[in-house]
Amino acid sequence: MQDAIKESEARMLKSIDSLKKNFAAVRTGRANPALLDHVMVSYYGTATPLKSLASIAVPEPRMLVVTPYDKNAAADIEKAIMTSDLGINPRREAGLIRLILPEPSEERRRELVKVVRKESEETKIAVRNVRREAIESLKKTKADKKITEDEEKTQDKKVQDLTDKYCGEVDKLLAAKEKEIMEV
Repeated sequence: MQDAIKESEARMLKSIDSLKKNFAAVRTGRANPALLDHVMVSYYGTATPLKSLASIAVPEPRMLVVTPYDKNAAADIEKAIMTSDLGINPRREAGLIRLILPEPSEERRRELVKVVRKESEETKIAVRNVRREAIESLKKTKADKKITEDEEKTQDKKVQDLTDKYCGEVDKLLAAKEKEIMEV
């Protein structure tokens, strides 16, 4: 039965890790290389992740510098960034691409807060789904008479404690990201 608890905890942790990754891709006032993680470049007719074609550096708090490994790919990278949903206009100069991040407006910050709240709620739902599956598994195990009712109750409590712990973690991550977004 401990295996079911450990498996549930591992799945909840994966949800939290996914949320952290999604939060890193949300644009705040500061430059972050994770902003470009989802950008796909048409490189010789094949959709290729940007991070496979170039190095990404943060020389200043509001600037990203993309240095293509293949200088011929610079135009394709620039085009991919322009057509992405980032809303940033790249500047190509001497074999590298500069991205200057504008200060988000108050309205844009509020929209970003809504986006991160939605993502955090989806993560909580994923954590609760793991809890539901674990509890169903425990009930089935009890019905098969592999564990007693007392053991089932104890395991249910452990699963609920894990759920509460990871939902609290989501709330902490959300509060920190909201503060970061609203910071001027």
